[in-house]
Amino acid sequence: MPDFNLRSSEPELMDDFSLGHDVIDPIMNELEVVNKLLGGYNVFFDAFKKQGIRDGLSISDWGCGGGDSLRVIATWARQQNLKIKLIGVDATESAIEYAKEKSLDFPEITYIHTDVMGNQLIENQFDIVISSLFTHHFADEDWIKLIQKMRYCANEYVVINDLHRHWFAYHAIGVLTSVFSKSEMVKYDSKLSVLRSFTRNELEALLERGGIKKFFIKWMWAFRWQICFKKDGLKE
Repeated sequence: MPDFNLRSSEPELMDDFSLGHDVIDPIMNELEVVNKLLGGYNVFFDAFKKQGIRDGLSISDWGCGGGDSLRVIATWARQQNLKIKLIGVDATESAIEYAKEKSLDFPEITYIHTDVMGNQLIENQFDIVISSLFTHHFADEDWIKLIQKMRYCANEYVVINDLHRHWFAYHAIGVLTSVFSKSEMVKYDSKLSVLRSFTRNELEALLERGGIKKFFIKWMWAFRWQICFKKDGLKE
């Protein structure tokens, strides 16, 4: 039985930025199915409702993978008659190529192939910075640097969507991927992702260490944390 008391530091197979299309493409397809089944996109829509979305805003998804979150947001925005710009950022070239191919019907979506900690992302470059199942790939000290960079690059606010480390989430994702996944990498990484994820106390401590004094954390199904903070701190 894994130890759920501490975050795992074991690297995921997906942390290899050199993976080719033969590996990446089927994984991106399966991860989109997981997000749809487990309501992962609701974390963003709930945050947008609270923090506000209006015409002309730019939203950047860091660690965007195959771009599924951006396509879902773009479809939603069209339904709301909102004209927004969506920018995906990822360090894996094959994932960016996959995302571009899947997003051909969405001219409002563009992509940047870069490491999020690199110098291509600059201060106030985007209005809103979001991420989904991305930040758990970072060890604590690097996680702090990441959320500081998110705040630096966001003109308005940041929304982080990541996992709650819990025994039920670990076993449930194991069962789910054993049923539908054909990828050994997905089966392996999905459970490891839970072990690398967070408790509320850990998130609060990391945010405070990163200088984010005002923030909002909400638990959402299925075992997701929604973490929101504004450029200048959340209003009381």
